[in-house]
Amino acid sequence: VLYIGDSKMGAQPTRAALEAHGDYYLVPLSATQLPESEVEAYLQPVWEGRQALTPVERTAAEGKTATVAEGYESDTRLRVDVAGRAVEWVERRLIVRSLSHAAAQEAALHERLEEARAALLDLPRPRRGKKRLTSLGEYHQAIEAILARYRVAGLLDVQCTETLIERRVRGYGERPARREREAQVQLTVTVVPAAVDARIRRLGWRVYATNAPAASLGLTEAVLAYREQYIVERGFARLKGQPLSLTPMYLQREDHVTGLIRLLSIALRALTLFEFVVRRRLAGTKLAGLYPGNRTRATARPSAELLLEAFKDIDLMVWSGEHGTARHLTPLSTVQQNILALLDLPSATYTRLVGDFSEPGKK
Repeated sequence: VLYIGDSKMGAQPTRAALEAHGDYYLVPLSATQLPESEVEAYLQPVWEGRQALTPVERTAAEGKTATVAEGYESDTRLRVDVAGRAVEWVERRLIVRSLSHAAAQEAALHERLEEARAALLDLPRPRRGKKRLTSLGEYHQAIEAILARYRVAGLLDVQCTETLIERRVRGYGERPARREREAQVQLTVTVVPAAVDARIRRLGWRVYATNAPAASLGLTEAVLAYREQYIVERGFARLKGQPLSLTPMYLQREDHVTGLIRLLSIALRALTLFEFVVRRRLAGTKLAGLYPGNRTRATARPSAELLLEAFKDIDLMVWSGEHGTARHLTPLSTVQQNILALLDLPSATYTRLVGDFSEPGKK
């Protein structure tokens, strides 16, 4: 069995236990499991041009293929005691750079640099209700706090220049005329290009660990398999939150709790299957009309919630009068008919609700 999990599953004893039981794992290694110095050692050959990278390509629902990541792999031998027994194995380390994640991190870094620079240059400006900085020591403390807040320490060069200005103060009443000295501080903030470039080249990289053989789980397969694991986690999010809302739970009896979980688990399976079938049938095409604010917007991967939302305005009314019973069912829209067609359900599945619905007062 291949177990795919996040960094919480990446603890060395957990990996060793899976190896001891003959199972496979694929997990990212956190800073606790793999120190930054070891990550730097993996990346140094890449930066020096001594290590070639393998592109990881992914085919979208529209049929277009794009490179989503790049990386290489390296083997390391491990030995861990599990229940008093030494377990030895060769672990494959996948050093991978996500291109989209790196681009997003770089954009966020430049944004933080601009915000930090603006905050630094704003320090000397007097503000109402705010204590004015009067010494270089206070300025240095404020500068360090800003650099830490925006996580840009070492990326900005901040220079403080203190100038003493003497001004003449006119006498008033019993106070004689005098001269006072006032210290004014000017700041210059410049970006350190070399430090920024070094930070950028580190963005997007992550090290994954697996004991699966390369023949069955290559670099590309591993990256794509890990990216798909969010789908499973999304199912649990649906179960606990919207639309199934398992929590908060106000039940007291254990059998009621068990029954509710089982019932909602069946609903989750139906919801997941519903979404899977529609997306598979949409392969290479798109479905429009699902977004209330933009009816022309189309998608090839609609969520089950979005598909069900398209049916929220249907009504079935049954009323009785002197001349018998009347029924009215909201006609299906084009979008609703398309959804039923994607599910291989005839329109009669919907329209026969009129005949199946019992009259008021009858069972």
